[in-house]
Amino acid sequence: MTKPTDAIDDTPVHPRFSAADVRARAVARLSLALPDSATDPAHKPRRGDHILNPDLYKPGLAAIATPAAVLVPIVARPEGATILLTMRARALRRHAGQIAFPGGRIDPEDDGAMAAALREAEEEIGLDRRSVTPIGFLDPYLTHSGFRILPLVAMVSTPFGLLCNPEEVDEAFEVPMDFLMEPENHRRDLRTREGITRAFYSMPYGERNIWGVTAGILHNLHERLYT
Repeated sequence: MTKPTDAIDDTPVHPRFSAADVRARAVARLSLALPDSATDPAHKPRRGDHILNPDLYKPGLAAIATPAAVLVPIVARPEGATILLTMRARALRRHAGQIAFPGGRIDPEDDGAMAAALREAEEEIGLDRRSVTPIGFLDPYLTHSGFRILPLVAMVSTPFGLLCNPEEVDEAFEVPMDFLMEPENHRRDLRTREGITRAFYSMPYGERNIWGVTAGILHNLHERLYT
């Protein structure tokens, strides 16, 4: 069964967040050519959980981090660009119920990060790659759990259908870029678990809380396109 994305408010959008303007910014500021440092295990990425938590960084984590890729799907809506996100299945062992981008590990069979991101989007939410136009990569993001994530920004043309894999994703939904790219919505929160306090970005949107790695990557998108 095809799962439609959330209905989008038809309130007139600021020109900076029209699909055409977002695409122009991304094309001008991002590239599909990854620098060697993006995949070099000896290089510690400039973005990641360690930026807000420098005291918790484990020496050598970057060298053993697992390569991964996510798709940052910008949907070209006439009423304003949105970003397509997923809610991870609540039955998963790790990060259950959290909001995420489609993505995962870069498998040996994948022809690089782009192929992995497109494959994962097809497997997780049934997003046909024929509707996806890759534009460029954001900065590599290092997670405290040991992943080096390469976020691929892409435009998604409409209309499109989705088919969520229930083993991985409970739902897919869209959030307007004019909300996600507003600096005032990039909160810094703290959470203590097992005696360790970590700082992270969060972007509460209605009943959904976009936080952690996903919010960190969205913060990087804002830095690259709007600063």
